[in-house]
Amino acid sequence: MKKSLTIAVKDYRTYFTSPMGYILIAGFMLIMGWMFFNSLTYFTLQNLQYKQFGMGKGASLTEGIVKPFLGNMNVVLLFFAPFITMRLFAEERKLQSIQLLLTSPITLTELVVGKFLSALFLVGTMVLLTAIYPIILVAYGNPDVGTLFTSYLGTLLLASCYLSAGVFFSSTTENQIVAGALTFATGLFFWLINWASQSAGPVLGDVLEYLSLIQHYNNFSQGLLTTTDLIFYISFIGLGLFFTHRVLDSYRWR
Repeated sequence: MKKSLTIAVKDYRTYFTSPMGYILIAGFMLIMGWMFFNSLTYFTLQNLQYKQFGMGKGASLTEGIVKPFLGNMNVVLLFFAPFITMRLFAEERKLQSIQLLLTSPITLTELVVGKFLSALFLVGTMVLLTAIYPIILVAYGNPDVGTLFTSYLGTLLLASCYLSAGVFFSSTTENQIVAGALTFATGLFFWLINWASQSAGPVLGDVLEYLSLIQHYNNFSQGLLTTTDLIFYISFIGLGLFFTHRVLDSYRWR
């Protein structure tokens, strides 16, 4: 684990040796700041209308701002994840430096986990910076803190699924664009897979519902932590890293 962390920190720093890391963080914060501002504005206007027409209380801060904000964050991360992961192994293969990595005194598992953690650290940094918005809500309102925590946890787990797929595709090609495109397509596929559950049979429909990434996030957004959702996300991440390990292992023996 120590060697994995060493690799993760080293790769995390490389994001900031070029403009890439700064651009990703700045772009992400700009988008999320705009979304939070619009969610807050809409929430305020909606509640004023409810009071004006004597319709009682409007939506709570959790329902009116937190859930839409974090739901939008999940979509934004789907677009950002490919840019974060596409270079991890693809660049190494293109520069032929991957052979040095594969012959270095570290195991493949440590290498794969280290690369994955470096991407997760960057996503964690981006998500952590958005915590300023919930802090503002807590300071001036009364959102459900428990729902805030589980929603952020669900977002990190969901993003980790994107990243595990991205690490896998980055290991299969030296073309970063191809790796990024496949990562986005896979994330989108597992996001929308439950759309077909309505027209499928009862058994197949349940399978499609279970395979949907966003379906498992719904409980987190309601403030619920279930073993089913945790096991699904951890299994998805584990499979992505396992496939990456197998690809690199086969590449080593070519």
